[in-house]
Amino acid sequence: MSGRTVLVTGVSRDLGRTCARSLASDPTVARVIGVDVMPPRGDIGDVQFVRADIRNPVIAKIIAREDVDTVVHMSVIATPGSAGGRGTMKELNVIGTMQLLAACQKAESLRQLVVKSSTIAYGASNRDPAMFTEDMQPRGRARTGYAKDVAEVESYVRGFARRRPDVAVTTLRCANVIGPRVVSPVSSYFRLPVIPTVLGFDPRLQFLHEHDLTRVLRHAVDAEVHGTFNVAGDGVLMLSQALRRLQRPGVPLPGLAFGGLGSALRSAHLADLSPELVAFLTYGRGVDTTRMRTELGFEPRYTTEEAFGEFASTLPPTGGRTERLLGAVAERLPEVPAHAGDRLPTLTLAGGTDG
Repeated sequence: MSGRTVLVTGVSRDLGRTCARSLASDPTVARVIGVDVMPPRGDIGDVQFVRADIRNPVIAKIIAREDVDTVVHMSVIATPGSAGGRGTMKELNVIGTMQLLAACQKAESLRQLVVKSSTIAYGASNRDPAMFTEDMQPRGRARTGYAKDVAEVESYVRGFARRRPDVAVTTLRCANVIGPRVVSPVSSYFRLPVIPTVLGFDPRLQFLHEHDLTRVLRHAVDAEVHGTFNVAGDGVLMLSQALRRLQRPGVPLPGLAFGGLGSALRSAHLADLSPELVAFLTYGRGVDTTRMRTELGFEPRYTTEEAFGEFASTLPPTGGRTERLLGAVAERLPEVPAHAGDRLPTLTLAGGTDG
């Protein structure tokens, strides 16, 4: 196991950089090479940074030149804004993965591939089971956005695994990662001073602490276990419980108004309520993590509730921003037909009363 050379993609973002640094401290790893189109924003320690675009075939030359035996793919991103728009995001996610796998296909030295995926692969609908296992399929095919990217990426990874049976391919379907440093559509939603919710729904949520993400990626590299694994903290948290821990007011909105809220929040530079996030905040999602423990051999340190609790404890009080936010968003909300909801939305305070 000694003397391994690990290549990590997506190191310009905090989670990728943290993962690369953690792997560099692993005594079984000789070198870690971090790859991205932009330099990392923070200290990468002993990680060797190579500025390269995985959408370009040059990535194959880097893997061959550096004699890479392990690739950790963390460049499947969920934030269009950080990528420069939805089109660029899809290119990075899908085209980038295709080029990376083509490079891995040619690399004789490669013996392991670890892919950071997402439980969004299961979608979210009113027909979902209580808990998804890794063998289950989503109830509907993803047609847009990050969910579609994840479905395509996993399809390409399965194809690669069939072509290179000599390579241990580990796909980690991670629940929504949460933590003080995490920037994602879900964390931006919970950072809003006022939290919009879908009237009549209280979805079940699962989270993975950012430290547990780093731990499971390092564990996967050490374990070299082939397969797909759900990764999440123990237990579930209802959205109503999350709001109480945040001590932020919630505004229940009819489904039509909630669906139209995304553009208003994007215009206000506050959050991005994509269709897949709206579905998640309506129906929720739960995944079974038995295989994570029995086959992968990993145990998260944080439960779902503990992970979210630590995130909530780092948020500043809303102060006077609440009224200003309500006014700014209300001006941008679309007109909702009178029959769209049984009652007008009310402001639900952290203590559970209506105002």
